[in-house]
Amino acid sequence: MKHSKKTHRPAKFWPVIGFGTLAGMRSMSAPAFLSHYLSRQPHAGLDGSPLRFLQKPATATALKAIAAGEIVADKLPMMPNRIAPEVLLGRLLSGALVGATWYKSRQGSAVGGGLLGGAVAVAATFVSYALRTGISEKSGVPVALVGVGEDALVLAGGTALLSGQRPAHGEWRPM
Repeated sequence: MKHSKKTHRPAKFWPVIGFGTLAGMRSMSAPAFLSHYLSRQPHAGLDGSPLRFLQKPATATALKAIAAGEIVADKLPMMPNRIAPEVLLGRLLSGALVGATWYKSRQGSAVGGGLLGGAVAVAATFVSYALRTGISEKSGVPVALVGVGEDALVLAGGTALLSGQRPAHGEWRPM
């Protein structure tokens, strides 16, 4: 029986599913989490790429501030629904950005990662919208209060997603 020597391939698919889901729930949370991670563990796969800006500490700080603002703004009654075309486009682009960046950082195709991240973000947008409005309608709990629970899920999910990531040998470089 032949034994093949397996080489370690860094995880690409499942983390992008996670990032895309975060982008669908809170559009700026996924780039904020990813930039936070990359600013502390820059990846050589992004050297020379236009996506390398997500590795900069200033970018991570700015994205975290924007994500915090989104959490507050999401509860305001004048905000459009997340499934409105212009809002949905933002979530799609957020998912595509994080998917492309993650795949590229893991020596994968930025295009493939972007397509996957964008598609998952769109799906997660509709699922999270249906869950949030459904829970509110059936329980009588205001939509904004259900949104606070959604915020907690996004924060816990993003933290869990990144806590499981370890750079493979030769993938990261010191800042």
